[in-house]
Amino acid sequence: MENSTEIESFVLAMYGNLGNMKYLYFSLALLLYLAVIAVNAVLILVIYMDRNLHEPMYLFLCNLSANEVYGSTSLLPCLMAQILSDTHEISFFYCFLQIFNIHTYVAIEYGTLTIMAYDRYVCICKPFHYNVIVTKRLVQKVIVVIWIASFVEVGVLLSFTIRLKRCKNVINKVFCAHHLVVELSCSPDRTVSLVHDLVFGLLFTVVAPMIFISYTYGKILSVCLKGSAETKRKALDTCTPHFASLTSLLFACFYSLISQRFDMRVVPYPLCVILSMFVVMVQPLLSPLMYGLKLSKIKTAFNKFLTLKTLQH
Repeated sequence: MENSTEIESFVLAMYGNLGNMKYLYFSLALLLYLAVIAVNAVLILVIYMDRNLHEPMYLFLCNLSANEVYGSTSLLPCLMAQILSDTHEISFFYCFLQIFNIHTYVAIEYGTLTIMAYDRYVCICKPFHYNVIVTKRLVQKVIVVIWIASFVEVGVLLSFTIRLKRCKNVINKVFCAHHLVVELSCSPDRTVSLVHDLVFGLLFTVVAPMIFISYTYGKILSVCLKGSAETKRKALDTCTPHFASLTSLLFACFYSLISQRFDMRVVPYPLCVILSMFVVMVQPLLSPLMYGLKLSKIKTAFNKFLTLKTLQH
């Protein structure tokens, strides 16, 4: 095919023939999606209802939870529709919309976790200056910048890809992935898109934040080694959920990076499917659960919230 407009849809080949099992998979995907929405919505509501939690760290946590719902919504509803479909086709428009949503979700996730690392660094290493350096006004501005920058970055990335001519339309995955869509191209100039994907997608979105986060963790560790037992406890309570969320996201991105570029037939099919969707299946549940279970203020606020609701009934 000479022109990319001749391809009106892509085929997601990794679904295969699910048979009657598709109803079970649909039910599991629906339960997962509802769980993601419920857990993150409760966390946001608890923080909103308790004025003691109207602090920079919890505002960042609200942003993180909102992004988890956004990330899951970018894939799981489409996944459920594809499970029930017999053709597993996705239109050109919705394929690129899905790529845009997933990439912005990951970029916002990394941006939020990066600024949360800085927040913990200031809180633990410069506690007497925390309220002066990290203000609510600054937090609001940073959150807006993270979202706008992520949307612009991914928009520029896709502006290169969407113009490429495509000779094939079969994507060997359960959702649209940018690198695999680029691989369908028969255009000689697809290098531009791949280079942009590497420079902006990998270096700016992943590598640069990780360098900064590693620096903040190094400073926090240095203070903890010299500090009191209270300082160590405070660092452990607030940094553990952050580290767990960051590790989970890194693993998901690393697997996505290698699975799209290397032959993964050695990985069992069910495991391959689960790992490919790890970032929108596990990450959106892990973050709110880790913060909700680990942070004492949130646990206290949640118990108060439940008590209030019980008394009202």
